[in-house]
Amino acid sequence: MPQTEFQITTRGPGLYEFTRDVTRWVAALGAGAEQGILTLFVRHTSCSLLIQENADPEVQSDLQAFFYRLVPPTSDPSMSYLTHTYEGPDDMPAHIKAAMMPVSLSIPVSGGVPALGTWQGIYLFEHRNAPHSRRVTAHFSA
Repeated sequence: MPQTEFQITTRGPGLYEFTRDVTRWVAALGAGAEQGILTLFVRHTSCSLLIQENADPEVQSDLQAFFYRLVPPTSDPSMSYLTHTYEGPDDMPAHIKAAMMPVSLSIPVSGGVPALGTWQGIYLFEHRNAPHSRRVTAHFSA
């Protein structure tokens, strides 16, 4: 059962697509990976994984804007009830967003490729303001 790890460098909040990296890795597994399940797991508590539209970049910017409005930084008066603030005003909101969204994905593999829809891509959704190097573990099961 093959495993690998993807490193995703972020530059602040936003969606970072890594579909091509995943597709290349599955293809490199060869004939034993024609059909199965691909599991992705992000190894951090302040970002998420999503399958989302990859055709129109407005989808990504709208998602980011929505979650910013839903869970603003702790410097916003509406968030004054939060106590975990010593890592910056974006830290606890990032944990909340990660608790609301998936940190793992299961994707069927068919014909040696992830069985994604026409407009679907695999994204890491960064919730922190500072750049980070994020690790996503991938596991394939035939």
